[in-house]
Amino acid sequence: MSGRTHAWLETREKAAAHGMTMAFVANQAPRRLAIIADAGNCTFSELNARANQLVRALRARGLKRHSGVALICSNRAEFMQVHAACMRAGFRLTPVNWHLTGDEMAYIVTNSEAEAVIAESRFADAALRATENQAQLKACISVEQDIAGFEPYDSTLDAYDGDNITDPELGSPMLYTSGTTGHPKGVYRWPPKVSAALGPIMQAMITFRPETDTALLTGPLYHAAPLNLNAVPALAAGVPLVLMDKWDAEETLRLIEEHKVVYSHLVATMFTRLLRLPDDVKARYNLSSLRAVIHGAAPCPLHIKQAMIDWWGPVVFEYYAATEGGATLSSSADWIARPGTVGLPTEGSHIRVLDDAHNDVDAGTIGTVYLRSPPEGGFVYFKSEQKTAESYFENYFTMGDQGYLDADGYLFLTGRHAELIISGGVNIYPQEIDAALLQLEWVRDACTIGVPNEEWGEEVKAVVELTDGVEPSAKLADDIIAHCRATLAAFKCPRSVEFQSNLPRLPSGKIQRHKVRAPFWSDN
Repeated sequence: MSGRTHAWLETREKAAAHGMTMAFVANQAPRRLAIIADAGNCTFSELNARANQLVRALRARGLKRHSGVALICSNRAEFMQVHAACMRAGFRLTPVNWHLTGDEMAYIVTNSEAEAVIAESRFADAALRATENQAQLKACISVEQDIAGFEPYDSTLDAYDGDNITDPELGSPMLYTSGTTGHPKGVYRWPPKVSAALGPIMQAMITFRPETDTALLTGPLYHAAPLNLNAVPALAAGVPLVLMDKWDAEETLRLIEEHKVVYSHLVATMFTRLLRLPDDVKARYNLSSLRAVIHGAAPCPLHIKQAMIDWWGPVVFEYYAATEGGATLSSSADWIARPGTVGLPTEGSHIRVLDDAHNDVDAGTIGTVYLRSPPEGGFVYFKSEQKTAESYFENYFTMGDQGYLDADGYLFLTGRHAELIISGGVNIYPQEIDAALLQLEWVRDACTIGVPNEEWGEEVKAVVELTDGVEPSAKLADDIIAHCRATLAAFKCPRSVEFQSNLPRLPSGKIQRHKVRAPFWSDN
């Protein structure tokens, strides 16, 4: 490696502004492990060299500033190598959800205008379908084993120099929404900037000690939260990152103890499954190294959150954020004082709650939550001007969430506007009913929906996934409804219960309520 030091390596801030954070860390701690994974470990020096080689390989195949790169890859070192390459080459990186079908991937490859596809061989069939008849593609590269018609990752990169590129330019991720209505849409920031929202979250939670600390990645890197709130900040601080290929409750505890993990990002469904481990398993592992565990994206029932704080201590933080700008953060102490809050706005953030006419509502009144766009620029939905315009009011944007601010400015979320159940003109928020259902020890998962009712427009229905060994029955359905009547106002209670074996959740933990709801509305 060349010993030459460029101006953008003088400080961490200069390096970040040019997409060269991994080069800065590699310059400081070249032999420190960056990635610890079943598929292979990787030092910061190796990660940085691979990123430089990939930039040169893709440029040699015709990619340039603003070119799109689609990445179909599990949690392994190559994912972060590709990420580091795109961030320094001015490329637009789109990580693709590898649970999608080939046709669904093909839509994203086309819509994102990807000029390169990098795919792991375990997803070969879907990757081949996704790259069919894509005339804009200039490079297809396979990770691990060969894919027909793809160039092998290792030998392709080996042909190029690993020294730092001399003309870095900050690139930008373009992640796709989960597509709750219609096709997913790419969320793109232009001009690309280092996120203004995520820094204050990390600073408020934890100060990393890279010489001794380790972080644990539990979710898929193609999702915004594990990538931007777990992997990127840990690696940017020079902290080794342990990757889980597939999440498992006890394995999480084992890895925390083995690697003395100080930081991780989890989701509420993981909390539930951790808490349901046998007591002797939970007591087996030393978790005292943990200093911050953050969760968000999906609502967490109050009793689950309290149980996690009781078990792990006051290290549990909750956030509400968008990579595009604006965030809140709640510490364990904040949450204990105000159960259910997602916190106060972080430094530089501002929250408004507006009614349908875009008027600010009073404290305690539910409305649509808006976050202020950062001064350096907001985001667009790629090639969707109408969707972008609908998301903005003045210099604030919304992700469609409903909630309210209390008298002290703490934010509470009540659900998504699109998921509201309106029965007899009354608004019913399904996540409150979900939380009541999840209090039952034999309910593994729950999804409350509105179904057609001729008189009321909609009525409340509970769709429930039972724990192993529990059989559905009419009596069980009656018990569920009785529990809700003892817990909730009468108008919120389910009028019927359906049992399903596997409720659809995204890796972020969000329930795909629209998929559960759709069959009941097929004739309406």
